[in-house]
Amino acid sequence: MLTAEDNETLTRTGAGTPMGDVFRHYWMPALLSRELPSPDCPPVRIRLLGEDFVAFRDTAGKVGIVAPRCPHRGADLFFGRNEECGLRCVYHGWKFDAQGRCVDVPNVEPNVAERLKPRATIRALATAEAGEVVWAHFGHGVAAEGIPGVPDFEFAAVPPENRFVGKKLQQCNWAQACEGGLDTAHFSYLHAGVAYGRKAALHEAGRSPATPAERNGEPPRLARLRWLVEDGAPRFSVLGHDAGLLLCAARHADDDCLYWRMTQFLMPNHSLTPGNFPEDLALANTWVPIDDTSCWIFCYAWHPDRPISAKERQRLAAGSGIFAEADEHFVPIRRRENDYLIDRELQKTESYSGIVGISEQDQAIADSQGPIADRTRELLCQTDLGVVRFRDMALQAARDVGAGKIPLGSDDPGAYRVRSGDAVASADTAVEAVVRQRFGARYGGRGVAS
Repeated sequence: MLTAEDNETLTRTGAGTPMGDVFRHYWMPALLSRELPSPDCPPVRIRLLGEDFVAFRDTAGKVGIVAPRCPHRGADLFFGRNEECGLRCVYHGWKFDAQGRCVDVPNVEPNVAERLKPRATIRALATAEAGEVVWAHFGHGVAAEGIPGVPDFEFAAVPPENRFVGKKLQQCNWAQACEGGLDTAHFSYLHAGVAYGRKAALHEAGRSPATPAERNGEPPRLARLRWLVEDGAPRFSVLGHDAGLLLCAARHADDDCLYWRMTQFLMPNHSLTPGNFPEDLALANTWVPIDDTSCWIFCYAWHPDRPISAKERQRLAAGSGIFAEADEHFVPIRRRENDYLIDRELQKTESYSGIVGISEQDQAIADSQGPIADRTRELLCQTDLGVVRFRDMALQAARDVGAGKIPLGSDDPGAYRVRSGDAVASADTAVEAVVRQRFGARYGGRGVAS
C-alpha cells in the first residue's frame, strides 16, 4: 500500500504538482493526427494534464497547440478562423501562429500593432507528429540545445500500412488505469471464460472442456489461453532499463516448460503489452491525463514485418483487445453510466466478468476503484510486484525532478525502441536468457531492428 501522501503525489498531474512536473518533462500524445485531417481544418479543443488548449493545423500542415484565450479581451480561440498559417480571433481579428506568436493586430494603427505583438504572444506547446499521433511537450527541463526528439517507438517507425492507432476515454485517474495494463496476473481471472460454471480458457468458453489428448496438439498461441487459466499466480521478475521496466511473468506450461508474458513499462505512462508471439500484432498503450479523474488511452497496433490486413483493421476499429468499441468521439459504448452493459447470464455461462470486450473489462475494473483509487487500503501480494515497481519508479521520478534532475528516459528517445511479448522456455532457463531468445536484445530493446 501507499501512504496518503504518496498516493496524492502519484495521481495528481496538474500544473505545479510533483507528478505534473514529471509529465511535463516528456512528450505526450495530445490527439490523433486524423482529428486534424487537413490544413486549415476546424480547430479542436483539448485538455491535457488539467490545462485547456486549442489545437489547429495551419495552412502549411503544421500543428499548433495554444492557450485558448485571446490576450486582447479573452475570447475563446476555438471559435477562431483557421486561415493563412494562423488562428484568427473572430472578435477583433487578432491572429496567432502555431508557435503562439501574434502576427496580426488589425484593429489598431500599424505602429501600435508592432508594439503590441510581442506582448500578445500566447502560450504554445512544442508539437511533433509521429505514428499518426500529434505529440506535445510542455518544455519543462529543456536544456539550451532544445527538446529531445519524440520517443522512438517501433509503431511510429513502421510503414503506415503496418500499423493501426486509436484512442478511448477512461473515466478514472491515469495511474490506476496504467496499473491495470501492467498487471498481467489479472488475465487469469478478469479476461477468462466460463464453461459449465467453471473458469475456462477463452477458446473453451461455453463448451465442454477439451480432453488431455485434444489439448496435446494445441499450438502455443491457443495453449497459452489455457495456461493463463490454469496458473493464476505467475512469478515475476523485473528488469530495469534506460526508459523503464521489463516486467516478466512466468506461468506453468505444458511439458515442464514456463510460459512467459513480458510487459514493458516506459516512463512516464506507456506500456507495451504481452500476449503476442512474433507472428502476432504488437500492441501498446499510453495513458494521458485529461485531468485527475479521467484520461485518454492511446492505443497502437503494429507488425514490424507485414501490413495489417483489412480484416484485422476492421476488427480493431470495431473494438478488439486493447481497442474499445467506441462512438465518433472515442467514448466507449460500454462505460460507467450503463454499468458497461454487464450481462449476468453471460457471466454464468461464457464470460468470467459478464462484460464483453477485453478493453471494456479493464475499463470497468479500473473505474470501479473510484475516480482516484485509495491505495492506503490495499492488501498487496507477490503478483503485484510489477505494480509496486511502477509506483516506486514514478515516485522516484517525482523526487528526482524536485531535486532538479532529469527523469529517466526523457532525454533519450532511443531508449523507447523496445518490444514486449510472449515466450515458452524450459523451466531452468534464466529470465535474461528468455528475453534475449525472444527479442534478440537485452531488456527487449536498443538492439531491436527497425
